[in-house]
Amino acid sequence: MAIPLIDAPVPDSVRATAPKLKRNGKSAKDPAVVILTTIVCAILLLIIGFPLYGLLTSAFAPKGLEVLARMVTDPVNHRIIANTLLLGLIVGTTGTLVGFLFAYAQVKVKFRGKRALHLLAMIPIVAPPFAVATAVITLFGRNGAITNGIFGWQADIYGLPGLTIVLSLSFFPVAYMNIRGMLESLDPSLDEAAAGLGASKLRVFFTVTIPMLVPGLAGSFLLLFVESIADLANPLVLGGDYTVLASRAYLAVTGEFNMQAGAAYSLTLMLPALLVFLVQRYWVSRKSVVSITGKPAGATEQISAPSIRIPVLVIVGFLAALIVSIYATVLAGGFLKVPGVNNELTLAHYQFVLAGLGSKAMVDTTILALIAAPIAGLLGMLIGWLVVRKLKRASGLIDFIGMLGLAIPGTVLGIGYLITYNKPVNIFGLQVFPALAGGSAILAGAVAIVMVYIARSLPSGQRAAVSALQQIHPAIEEASTSLGADSATTFRKVTLPLIQSALLTGLTFAFARSMTTLSPIVFLTTPGIKIMTSQILAEVDSGRFGNAFAYCTVLIGIVLLVILLLNVIIRKVVFRGQSHRR
Repeated sequence: MAIPLIDAPVPDSVRATAPKLKRNGKSAKDPAVVILTTIVCAILLLIIGFPLYGLLTSAFAPKGLEVLARMVTDPVNHRIIANTLLLGLIVGTTGTLVGFLFAYAQVKVKFRGKRALHLLAMIPIVAPPFAVATAVITLFGRNGAITNGIFGWQADIYGLPGLTIVLSLSFFPVAYMNIRGMLESLDPSLDEAAAGLGASKLRVFFTVTIPMLVPGLAGSFLLLFVESIADLANPLVLGGDYTVLASRAYLAVTGEFNMQAGAAYSLTLMLPALLVFLVQRYWVSRKSVVSITGKPAGATEQISAPSIRIPVLVIVGFLAALIVSIYATVLAGGFLKVPGVNNELTLAHYQFVLAGLGSKAMVDTTILALIAAPIAGLLGMLIGWLVVRKLKRASGLIDFIGMLGLAIPGTVLGIGYLITYNKPVNIFGLQVFPALAGGSAILAGAVAIVMVYIARSLPSGQRAAVSALQQIHPAIEEASTSLGADSATTFRKVTLPLIQSALLTGLTFAFARSMTTLSPIVFLTTPGIKIMTSQILAEVDSGRFGNAFAYCTVLIGIVLLVILLLNVIIRKVVFRGQSHRR
């Protein structure tokens, strides 16, 4: 449904035969390119640049500097930073390992039900961030249906152990998709050559397969590290006494009403996340995977040897059963009065979500996500087109700024928006636009929420566009230009139809990401606007797990339905375009 935002290393043989992209100097003088570049830069400043500037200004204010100084001297802050980094390292490792096992089973191991396993691995992408945490508490908490109800244990899953399980199961699909793509692209003749020289399956695995996957494994680890240290929802629900930077920044803003302290904690959180993101980009740009042909010479051999097949399938089967039990709990929990305590059937929770007080959150969230998704998708296409085809000197900078929505933790972005847009924005003494966030915001803060949705969703469409355009020879667009069409016409009539699949990827990810994001939104919701993820957090905090499960189920259903409709619409558009060309 959505692709991971990791650039797969390109084989040397493919790199050598790829078309050389020529950025004509005349592009910079093309009025359409100038106008589009100006618009793109203005949007990036509004959704990313200004909030980061506001955050830095607040962090380096006197009160913020006091907090930053205590980061160095206060043992409590030392422990919070250590907790954050430790959580990132553990989740990055375990999540990548789980993703690798799923990918290896999917590509290399012979068994039935591969499609079901793939769909199961994709569920966390369309689920709200704390659906897993809430279900894990219901199943394995102190009064859990399994730990206490079946085994009579008083298990304590709060803190680092629970966060490790929940975050690994929530984020492993990113590693799975990336590693699966690399496994499918490996030349099977390499394995065959090693086996022909007498190497055992296990030796081939460690001396051929793993070394070829190192870039993908490292990239997956780095991205999961960033995702785990940036996550806010699960530490709030399951963290207990295990405080991390994201939850500490949230407490500073919402509990202590100290915006400067929140900015200082956010800045501390942003530094390792941004550093790891830069390392990941550098790794991908420098690392290449050398294969014989650049393309598989034949079908990948399916492993049927029991010594490998049975251990892999046992582990993957156990993890798959755990995922099924978790999401089955989410689905069933909405029909139980008090899940795990009073399991009488009821429709009260769904009535609350669909027709009661909770219905406003469902409507508001869906409308705002539907507004943000096409903007994010189209903006990603424009940035990709400018970066790959038109711009020369500024291409790297614009591409980097567009990707910051992925690199910057949601907590950081949300606090930046609250600081920057909670009052009218003035430039040279003139009011450019009114307050967009906070209690006095226009449209109850809906504009700021849409902007955050766009910023967080943009990187997927941008990466998809860049990858798609790099596979299209520039001569196709040059032919349109030579016939007198300007850049805007060429993009609309030639380029865009050729990258419709990338646009679909951007739209689907943008909608799913918008519907399920919480970290930045929790700072921007007001009494006049309700967002489902924020409402789920409120229900969990109040112990109303039934309402929370009903919200999660409805949210997942809406996301899947809209993604299905988007697929149908795009396919009809593509089919109609192909019919006209014939």
